[in-house]
Amino acid sequence: MLNWKNRASTVRDGVGNSVDGARSYFGGLWISRALGTLLALYLIAAGLIGWWWSQEPGLFQVQQNAQQAAQAANRQLVSGYTTVETLKKVVSTLLDKPGGYLSNDLAPPGLWLDNMPSFEYGALVQVRDLSRALRKDFARSQTQSTEDPDLAKAEPRFNFDNKSWALPASEAEYREGIKSLDRYLARLADPNQPSAQFYTRADNLNNWLGDTATRLGSLSQRLSASVGQVRLNSGTKEPEHTVTAGDVPAVREEVYETPWMQIDNVFYEARGQAWALSHILRAIEVDFADVLAKKNATVSVRQIIRELEACQEPLWSPMVLNGSGYGILANHSLVMANYISRANAAIIDLRQLLSQG
Repeated sequence: MLNWKNRASTVRDGVGNSVDGARSYFGGLWISRALGTLLALYLIAAGLIGWWWSQEPGLFQVQQNAQQAAQAANRQLVSGYTTVETLKKVVSTLLDKPGGYLSNDLAPPGLWLDNMPSFEYGALVQVRDLSRALRKDFARSQTQSTEDPDLAKAEPRFNFDNKSWALPASEAEYREGIKSLDRYLARLADPNQPSAQFYTRADNLNNWLGDTATRLGSLSQRLSASVGQVRLNSGTKEPEHTVTAGDVPAVREEVYETPWMQIDNVFYEARGQAWALSHILRAIEVDFADVLAKKNATVSVRQIIRELEACQEPLWSPMVLNGSGYGILANHSLVMANYISRANAAIIDLRQLLSQG
């Protein structure tokens, strides 16, 4: 009788332990599934937000934007106003587009994105070049004249580190640069403030175009290097060797190729530069209309703008393809390099027209 009771107690304990184990197992399984579902939902939401944030800003009407800004501030639309206002609009678009400024993001989904930060950096390159040209050329009558104080503050603001997250953040510095440009515009549009000037001369424009041509030339080479480039370099292999008149320099072949992980970054940097430069040139066409007409260069400027805006055509492929020269797949970098090269060639022709008397 006693053995029967002990056996019954043992069975009951075993059943209880089995039930507790099952509860523990199914409870842990439910928690794992819930966490997995939440993680999947988060990744889907982050992917959709990242896709939305990666949409490139569209083109805006340069002249209309300058007119509306001048009317809102009750200012006169003087020479140079359109160019500076366009520069302000380009920077503010980078800061206020969907997702804001992404280059310095430390959290997903901005942390995972690289195409839009490359686009932002490309646009910043053109912003920095124009802000430097404003400071040293457009706002000065000659090399011995005094630089504008507000433009002297704006240029270093835009040249601040584009990936700084805090103390200070990149966005804060760029917004301070916009404020400095706006103070310059307020004085430029005020006839009682003769200290602010904007000189629409051919030599000033030519100097800035020289920097632009250098930028586009380098960008074209980097895009073309997506499939590798063989360059011939001449020189002796021995550094201590003294070259005499009878020596024949050795010719070495060196292959330059963009790393596979950097191909899309270079591509979107080119789109960013083309996007910003197309707006700036449209503003230049307005402010330098008399100079361009006198030099018969208006058509050249419009041709450059046309090539740059062609760089903004939608990319229907889900990724930047890098096919070989005559392969089955397209090579988007080479297509972009073609547009950039033609724009660069047109800038060189434009500079020659501006140099002529």
